Amino acid sequence: MKFLVLAMVLAVVCAENKPSANVVLKTDTVSGVVTFTQIDDKTVSIEGSISGLKPGKHGFHVHAKGDLSNGCASAAGHFNPLNKTHGAPEDSNRHVGDLGNIVAGPDGVANINFKDNVISLSGAHCIIGRAIVVHEGEDDLGKGGFNDSLTTGHAGGRVACGVIGIVVDPPNSGCSMLYSNNMGTFLTILTTVYFLIM
Repeated sequence: MKFLVLAMVLAVVCAENKPSANVVLKTDTVSGVVTFTQIDDKTVSIEGSISGLKPGKHGFHVHAKGDLSNGCASAAGHFNPLNKTHGAPEDSNRHVGDLGNIVAGPDGVANINFKDNVISLSGAHCIIGRAIVVHEGEDDLGKGGFNDSLTTGHAGGRVACGVIGIVVDPPNSGCSMLYSNNMGTFLTILTTVYFLIM
């Protein structure tokens, strides 16, 4: 019985410390925060809110470089380690960084809540240290027939960007006990539960 309780405590601590990262976007007119959470081996949840946009759809992509030394222009192109053409998030032929469009309402606010099965917070498709770019116009998802549809989605200029930074480190293996910043909390909980059930 006590081993079952210990396993349940471990599961709760693990669940509360899923790897996550966020990006802060801030210009004279556009601002927001977007959080990326690795909810399982294949899925990242993307949640947040961006304000100050023109109403309508805006291309929303992970770009290859976290270099903003020359503003959004120095973030390079879409993150594309597999050398594919631009596409929709659900397409098999897409850039890793192709996250489609976000939609700003009449108030200029885009509320973001979706999942993606291609980007990751670790491994070859890791987006940490790269940039999120919000574009001026709608991403045509590679299907618009323009000269740049298969590279940028014809989404226009870059109106906001930010570097994706770690909030909770992805573990190398195991669970939250490997996060140094949570080691004390984990051991305290585990020790307390152990003596309570002895």
